[in-house]
Amino acid sequence: MQMTWKKGVGAAAIVFVIAYGISVWWSIEPDVLTPEVMTSEKGEKITGYATTSALINTMETLLDKQGGWLSNDMMPPSVMMDNMPAFEFGALEQVRDLALIMRKEFSRSQSQSTADKDLLEAHSKLNIEHTSWLVPSAESEYRDAIKLLKVYRARMMDPNNPDAQFYARADNLNEWLKEVQKRLGSMSQRLAASVGQERLNTDLAGDSAARQSTPNLASQQIKTSWWQIDDVFYESRGSAWALLNFMKAVEVDFADVLKKKNAEVSLKQIIRELEATQQTVWSPMILNGSGFGLVANHSLVMANYVSRANAAVIDLTNLLSQG
Repeated sequence: MQMTWKKGVGAAAIVFVIAYGISVWWSIEPDVLTPEVMTSEKGEKITGYATTSALINTMETLLDKQGGWLSNDMMPPSVMMDNMPAFEFGALEQVRDLALIMRKEFSRSQSQSTADKDLLEAHSKLNIEHTSWLVPSAESEYRDAIKLLKVYRARMMDPNNPDAQFYARADNLNEWLKEVQKRLGSMSQRLAASVGQERLNTDLAGDSAARQSTPNLASQQIKTSWWQIDDVFYESRGSAWALLNFMKAVEVDFADVLKKKNAEVSLKQIIRELEATQQTVWSPMILNGSGFGLVANHSLVMANYVSRANAAVIDLTNLLSQG
């Protein structure tokens, strides 16, 4: 009996070590992508190719990395993992934002023009719940979206097909940057809440005539649960990773617009801050120290980079808005 018990414990230990090794391997984050550039037969850069390719490649990387798409896995060891699924969701949110702007702004010449059918359907498929594992599964819908984006890219590159376009203008770039601002602002607030803080209600600030549906408290205590701190951290890290891929592509496609507005340095500053969010995390766990104590607070460090990136995005938006 004792020998059987020891064998059972030994077998369980071996299974645990193997499962832990697999989870560590699957938790390795993907590298930042290099923007792709395509030229026409005349040697001219094809506008929109880099941004569209960045959207495609970002989703393909998430689906094809070690372990594949983990957010909807129901089997061990992935069902016990939360850092990589949080990373995937953060990146997916940025993908959805860019896909929306491509459908509404980048592919349309004016407000009365029709939306591109492939981008419309691709954006719809990207909005399926990321944890869906039954028919249709999240992976199948996302791969369908990638196929549609590739069809749009091929049509956009065809000089004989003027229906598919990508318009690199200051006004539509600003529309995407407004979405980026909201996303980065939310990330920064959630990261800062790791230590808890009392936030004043500024919902109606700046307009004495403004009203809201129901009254809110003048202030409230905001604090992220200890169990969710690492999830918020890795969700922000995934979001910044995807956004970095897109910013590098925008730097290519909107080069002329940025040069005219003398805004190249502003975009490079955004890229620099986002690159800082992708530094290696040497700690085996996300620490949550407070103030100037002995233990680091990784969430606050991430919030610092995100906030600085957001400030640079606001500066870039202002530059693009100027005549």
